[in-house]
Amino acid sequence: MRTVGLTFEDWAALAGDSPTSRTEWAAVMGAWAEPHRRYHDLAHLAAVLGIVDRLAESTADPAAVRLAAWYHDVAYDPQRDDNEAVSAARARIGLLGLVDEATVAEVERLVLLTAGHDPAPDDANGAVLCDADLVVLASPPQAYAAYASAVREEYGHLSDEVFTAGRTAVLEHLLALPALYRLPEVAAELTGRARANMTAELILLRARPADAAAG
Repeated sequence: MRTVGLTFEDWAALAGDSPTSRTEWAAVMGAWAEPHRRYHDLAHLAAVLGIVDRLAESTADPAAVRLAAWYHDVAYDPQRDDNEAVSAARARIGLLGLVDEATVAEVERLVLLTAGHDPAPDDANGAVLCDADLVVLASPPQAYAAYASAVREEYGHLSDEVFTAGRTAVLEHLLALPALYRLPEVAAELTGRARANMTAELILLRARPADAAAG
């Protein structure tokens, strides 16, 4: 199977080839290419789509999961806290008339699920999308550091104190999940590295106030 990419042909395999579909694909690509994005960009979209493609046999509805990957961060404004809800609404609007209502509803549900990355045990579609979105957490240490730095750049409007509090809460939530990765093969391969990376980042974040006071 050819790895899914970002071309219109890849999109059309899911949403058809029509003038409306071409317009929507261009709009989605444009959103992911917004200049303020440093991590949540086209490279992240391509990475998630590639992982979903490799895990597709574990899904109940591969097309819906792939479409959800296209839309999962289509709205990304670091000054908002409802990006997943906005992305889900954007998916519903964009896909109406391109795919059936059941697919629209499933895509919307899956996009909303990425707010907490906590799919139900029997949610195969949610497991694949959430696992794909979180694979970056198990990157080699240098790549993980680059990811964390890119996320900090996206939140450049926040002070170190405010960002540290928010980032700490995100990492603590992920570490407290019943399982970070839901597919057994993904969990076995990636959980240890991901937890080590996040724990190391938390140590650095928690040390910042002390460093500032010492300075």
